[in-house]
Amino acid sequence: MDPRFALRHEIHYGSRMVRCYAARPGSLHALFSAALARGPAREALSSPTERLTYGELDQRAARVAGHWQAQGIGRGDRVVLMVSNRIGFVIAFLASQRLGAVTVPVSIRESADGLAFILQQCSAAVLVHDAALAERVPAAAACPGLRCLPTGALEALSVQPDPAITPVTQATAVTEDDVACLLYTSGTTGRPKGAMLTHFGIVHSCIHYQQVMALGDDERSILAVPASHVTGLVAMITTMWLVGGSLTLMPEFKAATFLEVASRERITHTMLVPAMYALCLLQPQFASTDLSSWRIGSYGGAPMPQATIEALARTVPGLTLMNAYGATETSSPATLMPRGEQAAHLDSVGQPLPCVDIVVVDDEGREVAPGETGELMIAGPCVVPGYWDNPQATAREFIGGYWKSGDLGAKDAEGYVRIFDRKKDMINRGGYKIWSVEVENTLAAYPGVIEAAAIGVPCPVLGERVHAFVHSTQPAPDPQALRDWCAERLADYKVPEVIGLRSEPLPRNANGKLMKRTMREWTT
Repeated sequence: MDPRFALRHEIHYGSRMVRCYAARPGSLHALFSAALARGPAREALSSPTERLTYGELDQRAARVAGHWQAQGIGRGDRVVLMVSNRIGFVIAFLASQRLGAVTVPVSIRESADGLAFILQQCSAAVLVHDAALAERVPAAAACPGLRCLPTGALEALSVQPDPAITPVTQATAVTEDDVACLLYTSGTTGRPKGAMLTHFGIVHSCIHYQQVMALGDDERSILAVPASHVTGLVAMITTMWLVGGSLTLMPEFKAATFLEVASRERITHTMLVPAMYALCLLQPQFASTDLSSWRIGSYGGAPMPQATIEALARTVPGLTLMNAYGATETSSPATLMPRGEQAAHLDSVGQPLPCVDIVVVDDEGREVAPGETGELMIAGPCVVPGYWDNPQATAREFIGGYWKSGDLGAKDAEGYVRIFDRKKDMINRGGYKIWSVEVENTLAAYPGVIEAAAIGVPCPVLGERVHAFVHSTQPAPDPQALRDWCAERLADYKVPEVIGLRSEPLPRNANGKLMKRTMREWTT
């Protein structure tokens, strides 16, 4: 076995015994420092307007850290980033980590009310925000002591040395178990909770990606998902720091632009949602675009339709698809599909990662037999210790070091994990349980369908009936043709009785999850 990935058990967070990598960086800043030491002249970031080497990124972050340090910002202070996919996000992230502060990324789609709640709940000291989002910043009286800095001002500060400010070149000492980032969960059923991602947990997620994806030190990745999401932050930014790779930032995802950038930058690695791959395939220039460098195509958040997998295999034969499953509470991945196994396990999200333990339990908390359905409980170094200043939610959702995922699924004898549904999204039609994901997968396989969602709507006779929404290319498919397609592939009680066609993408919350609550409101 590669000595870099040797395992041992350790106690962390006071009382949690976990399996972990024996050799590992001690903090997020240590990830960056190691990459800097290997090659300060190597490219770290690129955007539509500029490129930065690791040495240049280091210098810019040092100036911003010096500015904040002069204002009294230091270890443990919360620095909120409401910033789009731009170089300023990474500079602010690195600067806050250099000070030992806690970085709090927030979606640029977050509402004014949601931002105010987060700022108050974590007692934020700094808010960095895109200039276009200034109107969402709460009044000073609502967040006394908060220092606000538009992203443009931060980027200018990082470029122009200020003789009155001493750049911070040495990182503040932190412990592995210290909180590195707060990521607020989606809040689909109430106020969001601040998951406490530690240095220990994020570093393990990065090593998991490195080991299972076989990432080298010449990777070139592209950030097309939000930097503020756990995928953008951990799977992309910090993982590229670990391997000393280069990251290209896309301000927003547009399939045609993505293909152009991926070809020009010789991209080797991506982490996207399945709909993004499907949109790329729909571009007329896809087959003629040189994507020969593209080796790893990871995805998560939804299953990949078989038709999409087959089309990618034909047009990009060197691309290895790898399904992933995880959450904010697991600091990104809990499972990954072993390389080369995706086609043989189309209905699986892969196997638990080397340091992760997944147990499937029934409603009484008893482990079920392989292949049987239950709730997934997840443990390991990447599982967060709890929620910020929310002991009630922590006690409710974490038991004995395991996080209660709320996902219904199964694990077979070989360890392959299948995800069927969220507990709250399972449809009960006349006593028959219907996994919405099965209906969604079937609809997604229909030609031209980009994404689909299935929900249960109240029925006085059956309890619930199946209703689906579909976002497709134009011209839109006939709803009856979609129902016939489902009837050929699903049991009759699973076939949607109503299918609503949408010309726009289906609604998602600030963390990118489908908002089925909103879709249920459409049916009333």
